[in-house]
Amino acid sequence: MSPRDFREVVYAPEHPRVADIRGLDARQYAEHAKGDSFTGGLIAGWAPLYPQPFRGITNDGTVRSGLYRLERPADGEAAPATSMTDAALALFTTLTPQQLQQLRYPLDADEWRSWANPEFMQHDTGLRLDEVDEPVRAAAMALVRASLGERGYALVRDCMYINGFLGEVVDLPLIMNKFSYNVAVFGEPSAREPWGWQLFGHHVAVNALVVDGQLVVAPVFLGAEPSSVDAGPRAGLRVFDDRIAPARALMASLDEQQRDQVIVYRHMVDGEMPPGRVHPGDERHLAGCFQDNRVIPYEGIRLSALGEAQRALVADILRAFLVLLPDGPARARLREIEQHADETFFSWIGGWQGDEPFYYRIQSPVVIAELDHHCGVFLANTEPADFHIHTVLRTPNGNDYGHELVQQWARR
Repeated sequence: MSPRDFREVVYAPEHPRVADIRGLDARQYAEHAKGDSFTGGLIAGWAPLYPQPFRGITNDGTVRSGLYRLERPADGEAAPATSMTDAALALFTTLTPQQLQQLRYPLDADEWRSWANPEFMQHDTGLRLDEVDEPVRAAAMALVRASLGERGYALVRDCMYINGFLGEVVDLPLIMNKFSYNVAVFGEPSAREPWGWQLFGHHVAVNALVVDGQLVVAPVFLGAEPSSVDAGPRAGLRVFDDRIAPARALMASLDEQQRDQVIVYRHMVDGEMPPGRVHPGDERHLAGCFQDNRVIPYEGIRLSALGEAQRALVADILRAFLVLLPDGPARARLREIEQHADETFFSWIGGWQGDEPFYYRIQSPVVIAELDHHCGVFLANTEPADFHIHTVLRTPNGNDYGHELVQQWARR
């Protein structure tokens, strides 16, 4: 049985899992992680995947063309490009020449794809926010805020706060705090020409690109261990309920035949899974860091086999995943996804009742949205639990990082 409360599985202060790295700062821990049996294995496994020439995630190995169009947005759906540009330029003014050089990369730099979601720095891209002065941190977060919707910005900050809360719980604040994140800017900030930024660290990775009024926010990784805060000034904070409640409601609404199609594996670690289906770091996730070119076949049930109310629940889940976008770009993105409803699949692993842990994936030619309940990393639960959550959002077939729109801009 999984524990019902994360406090049941907090490591004792003297446990080697936390005691052996207590006092290390982020850079010392990055070196330590290379030799650790667990984190070293993750680093070694991901290393060959970066950097490979970018193609994009597909369902069958062939990138589909014609899915994304570089065109002026409809009224009220344009990206906040001017505000983003102003915020980026304001950030630049807070930096020393050396910091500015560290922060900025060409638009097509491989470092776009160096992001990762663990607590260790596998790639030290850009500036690390807990190593710079407060005015720099504030200006960097102002850029994030100018780009995202208010609710999306709040969710990013909530996940960063929970990371700091975890650091306090296990007494590792130098490794995990609310600013233990790297930020980088790609290209030349402009109201029309393509450019973007990246923020990444433990349980938060956001990539945003704007071009000619269109905004692509993908890949996105958001997670939390634990998924709620029970002490301090923000006691009561919870994240991802809006991605979980409609999913459980959807599963409860299915008839037996539908559920048989949806459920790919009945157990989170299932004897029928092929070797490697559960990754030591990603667990059931397929579209996480360094998976930019992965082939992910469709699984589960087509949305066309669901009833209207059931499809509405899927739409609720997708809206929760798209919350990082401002309202206008979010409407445009949801419409783009709805145009492929007949090619959209919903799949599930695990249980769905009570607080049973689970994994799900919504996948179509233009979206991948995953949620997975995980075992403990800095908590001691050895089975997946609903208080450790990972979520991933991708734009497959070549438009992660806005890549396809940038290619169309270059050709135009």
